[in-house]
Parts: sequence; C-alpha cells; structure tokens
Amino acid sequence: MAGAIDELSVFDGARPRRTGDLALESQGIGPIPADARYGAVWRMFTVWFTPNMELSGVFAGTLAVLLGLGFWLGLAAIVLGTVIGSVPVALLCTWGPQTGTGQVPLARLPFGKTIVLPATVQWLSSIAWDALVGLFGGQAAALLLGIPFWAGAALVLAVEGLVSVYGYEFVHRLQSWGSTILIVLFVVLTVRIFQHHTVLPVDTVHGFALAGAFVLMTTIALSQGISWATYASDYSRYLTPSSSRRAIFWLTLGGLTASYVWVETIGLGAASILGNQTVAGVRTLMGGGTLGVLALIAIAFGAVTSNSMNDYTGSLAFQALGVRLRRPVTAALVAALAFAAILWMHAADTSGRFENILLFVGYWIAPFCAIVMIDWHDHKNAYEPSMLRAALPFRRLRGGWPALASFVLAFAAMLPFMNTSVIEGPAAVALHGADIAFYVGFIVAAVLYYWLRRAGRTRGGAAHGDGSPVETAVSREQ
Repeated sequence: MAGAIDELSVFDGARPRRTGDLALESQGIGPIPADARYGAVWRMFTVWFTPNMELSGVFAGTLAVLLGLGFWLGLAAIVLGTVIGSVPVALLCTWGPQTGTGQVPLARLPFGKTIVLPATVQWLSSIAWDALVGLFGGQAAALLLGIPFWAGAALVLAVEGLVSVYGYEFVHRLQSWGSTILIVLFVVLTVRIFQHHTVLPVDTVHGFALAGAFVLMTTIALSQGISWATYASDYSRYLTPSSSRRAIFWLTLGGLTASYVWVETIGLGAASILGNQTVAGVRTLMGGGTLGVLALIAIAFGAVTSNSMNDYTGSLAFQALGVRLRRPVTAALVAALAFAAILWMHAADTSGRFENILLFVGYWIAPFCAIVMIDWHDHKNAYEPSMLRAALPFRRLRGGWPALASFVLAFAAMLPFMNTSVIEGPAAVALHGADIAFYVGFIVAAVLYYWLRRAGRTRGGAAHGDGSPVETAVSREQ
C-alpha cells in the first residue's frame, strides 16, 4: 500500500483553497477532491475570452479576403465556424465539475495505454503554439523596451512560465485581470483601424468558387475554436460538483465566440492594410506614438495570457503519459523548450512554415473529440474521482486499441478532404477548395469507435471487449 501511495503522490500536491489564493499549485493530474473545490462559474467566460485576444486571430481574419470573400460573407463564415468549433470546447468544459480532472488525463479512459499518442501530440503542440505566439510577444516586448529580440522573448516566456508554474488559480486570475486590460486596448485598436484605414472588401470570386471559399473560411474559423478542446476541463476541474453545467456551457461558448469573432473581424476589415503581418507592421499601422505603444502592450500581454494556458495544459498532458515529474517542473519545461523553438524560428525565418505544420497537425482534435464524447456517453456515471484515481497508475490502463485504431484511421480518412499549404486533398480540389476534413474526421472516428468497441466486446467478453479501461481500474481496486 505504501508503494502505491508513493507512486501516486507525484500526481497530487498543494492546491489553491479559494479564489485569489496564489500559492504554488503542485497538484497534477490527480482528481481534485470534492471538498477542495471552489470558484465562481463566471470565470469560464474570462478564461476562454482573454487568451484569444492576440495577433494570430487578427491575421486569421485577413484570410477571408485573400480567399475572395467580401466583408459580410466573410463575417458570416467567421461567426458560423467559430460557433461550430467552440461547441465541443464548451461541452467538454462541463465535465470538470463532475470529474475534477483535466481533459487529456480524462482521455486515458478510452485510450488506455495508447494515450501515449494523443498526449504526446498535445504536449508537443503546447510547446509549438507557445513558441509561435511567443514569437510575436517577444517581438513586441523587444520593440516596446528597446531590447534585443532574444531578451524580449525570454521576458515573455519567463512571465508566462511563472504563471503556469504557480498554476490553476494564477492562470484564472491572469485571464480575469487580462480581460479588462485587453478589452480596453482592443477597443482602441478597433476604433483606430475602422476610423482611418478600413475599406470593406467585396466578393472577388463567384459561383462554386465562392461557395468553396466560404466553406474553407468557415473551417479556418472552426479550427481556431476547436483547438482549445483538449484544454477544456483543465480550467473547470476545481469547480464544485454542483456547478451549473448549463452556465458553464454558455459562458465558455460566449467567451470563445466573442473573442474570436472580434479579433478576426478586425483582420477581415483591415485586410487591405495588414499585408505586413508582423508586430512592427501593426505598430506602423497604428501610427506610432501612444497608439503604437498600446498595440505593442496588447500583443505582448496577449501572448502571456494565451501561452500560460499552453504551458499549464502541456504540464498535465506530460503527466498523462505516466511520467512521474511534478506538474510545476513540467510546466517550466514546456516554457523552456518553447524558448529554444522561438530562437530557432527567428534565426531561420521559418515561422510561416511552422504555423502551417501546426494547423495541419491540429486536425487530430476532431477524431479525439468524437472518441472521448462517445466514451463519456457510455460510461458517464463511471467518470467519478474515485475511479479516476484508481486508473492513475499507467500499468493499470488497458491497451485501448479501439480508440487508437479509430483515431489513426479517422485522421487518414481526413487527408483527401484537407485544403492547407501542407496538403491539398483531391476531394477538397473537387469541392472547389472547400475543406470539410474536420466533419469527416469526427464522423469516421465516432462510427469506428462505436463499432470497434462492440466488436471487441463480442469477441472478448463484456468484461474485456469494449476497449475502455473503466472496468479494469475499478475491478483492480476491489
């Protein structure tokens, strides 16, 4: 028994006790006990609103014009895609109060030992997005303070790393404070751009090409929102079990939609004068002076708020692999590796190519969502903290082959439907550029996982065949 306690101790630790308690959180992927829960549900809005108020969303909005869409049709695509992509995040976020567990750690139930694949992808993606967003933040800090780029990047990474090391409550407090600061700054930026620079674009393509461009822009907006799905319950796991699921859903959906639609609409409206997609270009656009300084502050601060969540989720994903390192150590590791990646991108001028690869890899989230949602539907009552604690030791997890097979095959099925700079599938070409890969991946993964679990149950018996480690974890505890 002592050995088992020692083995699990690395996944537990000190926890914040109340709102505003900024003590160092060493709690890892271990479920949060019900009597240690706290916090107001309204924070689900700020934690999902603030991190999206940064430069990459603005530049995403400019793509609508490059695809040939006018302002109103581009705006419709942005709104539609953002809502579709944000719904899975809002739904998964409601799981936190019942389970007290982060999102990737929860996926250990359907994936079993094969969690190694999605958890590794999430950990590496956290580092990569950290680096890409941090690149903009480092440029802004360097221009703002008149220091070398490497020093600006180090400053941004150090601040965000400190926030993620201190953990859950510090992340929430930063997003709460940041929402007010960034709203003010972006209001100023929005007014400046739309008063002095904006010429609303008109449709430059027609017929099937216009339909294809609309679907592709919807998918681009969708990819922005759904990218947070693997983070979702990380930031609701401390809420009390009695917290309103309905309120969590709508506040999460509202935070994601409001932020993404806002920043992407700025890009849509100002696309004609945002050709220089750099921090210096944005400062020049604002005319320098006080407004230029405000722009740099918004970019640097936005990078910190977004990347603190990348670092925190990355630390939980790393522990989900079964690695027995304390969560603050793994959070610091994510930030350190991101700094190395920033210096590499800056030296080789590879940020555009790096972002394209990240967007390509991001398609995996659609089949991931389908698999975890089906498993939750079938085993919802078993997703309790006691069972999740029993499943913490990696050796207790099943093989999880139905989830892995569904995951890999669904991603393969998506390839012909993708339309990216990395791959342009034949189905996407036939559809005049329309990218429906996310929908295909979700549906294929759902069908395969549903069927493979039942096929396994028929072959191996009810106690072993559905590919979920739920029964195994409970039975071994008994």
